[in-house]
Amino acid sequence: MPRVKPGERSSATRPRVAPKTIDEYLAGIPEPARSNLKKMRAVIRSAVPTEATETISYGIPAFKHKKVLVWFAAFSNHSSLFPTAAVIAAFKDELKEFSTSKGTIHFPANKPLPTSLIKKLVRTRVAQIENAKRH
Repeated sequence: MPRVKPGERSSATRPRVAPKTIDEYLAGIPEPARSNLKKMRAVIRSAVPTEATETISYGIPAFKHKKVLVWFAAFSNHSSLFPTAAVIAAFKDELKEFSTSKGTIHFPANKPLPTSLIKKLVRTRVAQIENAKRH
């Protein structure tokens, strides 16, 4: 099997020029991945504090409120949410039907996004950051 060079993975869904905004990132994503990511963006926006801002971090979209809350991205056959390992561990039972790694959840492109689950994951991440500030 040929080795894939770093940066060439899923290149079909990655813009060629580094995006500076989430809108620029989305513009470089083909359908149906773009629609899925727009939906994920809206769900995340509904779950973060109103003061949270959109940013590009590590080359992918993220929401930030003093620090990055969550990242999200499109790939050739799935969309990913990066809510941190602690959030994934807290929801391990609810995430059994999805492919996960230490800090990432993959949502298949051929299935509807689990919007209520995404909202819970994001709210848990926000709560973790808020609780950490109090200690």
